[in-house]
Amino acid sequence: MSGVAEPVRKIAILGGGPGGLYAAALLKRLDPDREITLWERNAPDDTFGFGVVLSDETLGGIESADPVVHRALRAELVRWDDIDIVHRGRTLTSGGHAFAALGRRRLLEILHERCRALGVRLIFRTAAPPAAELAADHDLVIAADGVHSTTRTAHAEVFHPRLTTHRCRYIWLSADFAFGAFRFETAETGHGIVQLHGYPYARPAHGPGASTVIVEMREEVWRRAGLDRLDERASARWCAELFAPTLRGHPLRSNRSAWTAFRTVVNEHWSHGRIVLLGDAAHTAHFSIGSGTKLAVEDALALAACLTEHPAPPDALAAYEAERRPVVASLQRAARASLTWFEDLAVYAGQPPRQFAFNLLTRSRRVTHDNLRLRDAGFVASVAEEAGVPGGTPPMFTPFRLGGLTLRNRVVVSPMDMYSAVDGDGTPGDFHLVHLGARALGGAGLVMTEMVCVSPRGRITPGCTGLYTPGHEHAWRRVTDFVHTDAPGTAIGVQLGHSGRKGSTRLMWDGIDQPLPAGNWPVVAPSSLPYRSGVNQVPHALTGPELTVIREQFVRSAESAARAGFDLLELHCAHGYLLSGFLSPLTNHRTDAYGGGLAARLRYPLEVFDAVRARWPAGRPMTVRISATDWAEGGTTAEDAVAIAAAFAAHGADAIDVSTGQVVADEHPETGRSYQTPFADRIRNTLGVPVIAVGAISSWDDVNSLVLAGRADLCALARPHLYDPHWTLHAAAEQGYTGPGAPWPLPYRAGSRRPPAGRTDAPKPRLTLR
Repeated sequence: MSGVAEPVRKIAILGGGPGGLYAAALLKRLDPDREITLWERNAPDDTFGFGVVLSDETLGGIESADPVVHRALRAELVRWDDIDIVHRGRTLTSGGHAFAALGRRRLLEILHERCRALGVRLIFRTAAPPAAELAADHDLVIAADGVHSTTRTAHAEVFHPRLTTHRCRYIWLSADFAFGAFRFETAETGHGIVQLHGYPYARPAHGPGASTVIVEMREEVWRRAGLDRLDERASARWCAELFAPTLRGHPLRSNRSAWTAFRTVVNEHWSHGRIVLLGDAAHTAHFSIGSGTKLAVEDALALAACLTEHPAPPDALAAYEAERRPVVASLQRAARASLTWFEDLAVYAGQPPRQFAFNLLTRSRRVTHDNLRLRDAGFVASVAEEAGVPGGTPPMFTPFRLGGLTLRNRVVVSPMDMYSAVDGDGTPGDFHLVHLGARALGGAGLVMTEMVCVSPRGRITPGCTGLYTPGHEHAWRRVTDFVHTDAPGTAIGVQLGHSGRKGSTRLMWDGIDQPLPAGNWPVVAPSSLPYRSGVNQVPHALTGPELTVIREQFVRSAESAARAGFDLLELHCAHGYLLSGFLSPLTNHRTDAYGGGLAARLRYPLEVFDAVRARWPAGRPMTVRISATDWAEGGTTAEDAVAIAAAFAAHGADAIDVSTGQVVADEHPETGRSYQTPFADRIRNTLGVPVIAVGAISSWDDVNSLVLAGRADLCALARPHLYDPHWTLHAAAEQGYTGPGAPWPLPYRAGSRRPPAGRTDAPKPRLTLR
């Protein structure tokens, strides 16, 4: 009947992994009249891998949806709380982590039994018909056919998959005894670092128990070790010999185990007509956060619920994707951070033992300083003690010396363009005094100005401030005097820059990066490449004499900044502005001495840095902000960023302020919480250079985590300081900290405790009868 949704009665499922089987069981349980057929090309007792880990959250969802399956799982689960981290002969243990695991084969047996009991038709040792063929006579086709999904490949023009192969090789093995904890271990060999991930999945009550053992290493380490030439059995022996003390002499078993490079799967769409992707066919997340089975089972729960809540299949599939996509994206970001940490493990190998362990535990950014402190306060206290953090002091409130300047804490008010210069002539006014003064009173160790431009034509917009007239210098002196007098202990820094090809545009709220409707001035750049073709001006490619003029403008502005009383100077070499334009191969197409390879592209920014450094007072630090990636094909890479940072450090930069992107208009950033911090982390731990981390750092817990893990020395926050000028002081109050790292200004001291609010709870009953 027209307008009435047809019920989903006949369902085909491709793939007999946990996700496909659990979806079958749930859908049949919810509607026993459904005809559900599942195809699995392998035998029922075939399985790859050994143990699987399930979170309490996933188990809770299973218990609510199907108590029968939950009871069967509960009888099999191995539970433990500890993580052992073994590195350079030391074992450090952190508790309170609550893991649960069981054998993958046993999990499949439980799901087979449940499907058969409910009346699901299971077809083994048979390849499923193509999804498109099944869709002709089924109401729904669930493609749970794994990371190598033939369905996804067959309909790639609809799903638009993106597959990223990563830099490590790993192999799944098993040991015939049960570890007592989740175990991470490193072995430093002549070929490079090899790592072991291990966890128990079978109890020793009726035998020795069993553990999953995953051995992983960088591709080049794997090849140097000759593992690319070993078969399955020889590979297992090699791994067992390397980790013999940990394995107590036990051999390692394989099960069609092969050295594999992990692939991250992302799909633009998850459904196509009556076909829907589930589990690894739709998405993957690295095993180091134990997520594959969890994601597949949770997909099945969500799909079953959406098909129940939405009678029309298209609506149900849209709701399923809308519900699951943000959850999966968040977990994939965490998994990417985790796998990158292990890919770059050699960078962290020299950290102090407890910091190394803390860094490993917080690598995905899902476990944080505060979260870990709740799980194991003693462990976190020992990490802080090793790092020299005084007792009762959050890491963010420890001092940091930058050149000749000591900052009282690790919080920086990040440079933020305000577009509020007086009368459009570059002069900072009352707004800047109040804006920067309020943030200085708010407790941050360092407050940075917006990008202050070195010439009228170096402005981004008519509302941008400058430091190229005596009036500008006097106006900035008014701001620095206020900070030094009324917020003693707070440092104030100036960021100097030139807009380059991104100049002569409207105020942000009138149309960011859009040309002025009238009164445009000519823009310049390393090469004649507009920021947006057909929108922004085609810039004039700077000549040698013109480069000299601009270099001298930077010098004069720096001299003016010193007289104006700034404590620190930052050279802006990021975000596609003039000096950044020289660094990126996407924006520098020059054929003279300032273009070509990275060393040549660095030449002019380094010339400007050297000239400024020579005139900037020796006791005051200089930093450089860079874009560590362009987020665009063919642009600056993470390796380039390390080389750029090394060059500036060699020329005397006291720290590198590590941002990303905004260099080209067609960028594709991978955003998310603290998404830029891995670039700062890599520079710091590769070069040993102090770094300022930026990019969606939003909580004091993030700052504590980054500092204590040794990923950053300082953390720059922008929007949190727009939301709350007293963000740092409030962070101290919320943590119960009253020490020298966050003193309240005397006029504000009465407000250093949160005001009492009306009561919102009620006394709980003394007795509850069930």
